[in-house]
Amino acid sequence: MPLTTMTTPMPPHRGRPPAWSLAVTAMLSVQLGAAVSVHLLDRVGAAGTGWLRMLIAAIGFLALARPRFTQWSLRDLRAPALLGLATAGMILTFQAAIASIPLGTVVAIEFLGPLTVAAVHSPTRRALAWPALALAGVLLLTQPWAGPVNLTGIALAAAGGVSWGAYIVITQHVGDRFSGIDGLAVSMPVAALVSTPLGLPQVWGHLDTRALLLAALCALLAPFLPWICELYALRRLSKAAFGTLMALEPGLAVAVGATLLAQTPDVLQVLGIALVVAAGVAAERTGRRNEPAPNPSDNTGTAHAHEPRATADVASAVTTSSAVLCTTGGTRTAKSQVLDQRRPESEGGGTP
Repeated sequence: MPLTTMTTPMPPHRGRPPAWSLAVTAMLSVQLGAAVSVHLLDRVGAAGTGWLRMLIAAIGFLALARPRFTQWSLRDLRAPALLGLATAGMILTFQAAIASIPLGTVVAIEFLGPLTVAAVHSPTRRALAWPALALAGVLLLTQPWAGPVNLTGIALAAAGGVSWGAYIVITQHVGDRFSGIDGLAVSMPVAALVSTPLGLPQVWGHLDTRALLLAALCALLAPFLPWICELYALRRLSKAAFGTLMALEPGLAVAVGATLLAQTPDVLQVLGIALVVAAGVAAERTGRRNEPAPNPSDNTGTAHAHEPRATADVASAVTTSSAVLCTTGGTRTAKSQVLDQRRPESEGGGTP
């Protein structure tokens, strides 16, 4: 009798990290980048720190995407240009805020921006409860009844929340009109350019090798490493699961602040951050964007035309990130929504 060889099929994702761990790594990387940037504040100031992060990120995204600007009209470029303005406002106010108040408090206050956007765009009035719940958490974090509060830091964080909300709204338009990371490759240079008048004077004469390396490390931790991790995670997680994980970020910010910056919260502050996280999870579970149905007559192949380039972009991202390290927030949302235009909605997603 002839011998036959029996083979055991390998599990499809064997040897790869679980998708949720990639999303958590992305969030952790962002908060580590924020913690590292604190050490730059005394050297080049808040505006200088934010400007360096945006400048290095802009160079990296331009090298990664290599956009052909001539393919777009001035009207096409209006949305990513506005996104650049929102990005600059978000990063500059964030850097200034963490110089005044704890990291976890800043992230929690800024989180009110996206929650408000979600509530306003929700079809049910019940969604208005989630920003209110998060605001209650912020009150527990700041505890204005306990004595004088840093109104400047709170105002900066609130301004960052407004910028974050505008960032999300504009990102939706950029993600609908630009493929791949082309939108980011346009918006990030705009962000660096408009912040130059504020950042360059603070950096001028104070930039040494250590400061430059710290800035490069910050840019690697946010946005480059999160971009890579989230790209893989988004291909293996549903949007609901991914969004729910991202709602945990304020809690992770408190943990990083306590561990690396000695910003230990009290019991009421822990309860406050729990309320903010709960509000974020609830908002994600009750508010979803309705995706337009594909048009069978559309033979342009928009949904899949950039998949081959997506694979190349992943490899380029790893190379670019390492190169930047050898030589801020905010791009995660844009990248996530842009990538979402290029993958089918499914619970399992595609494989990277």
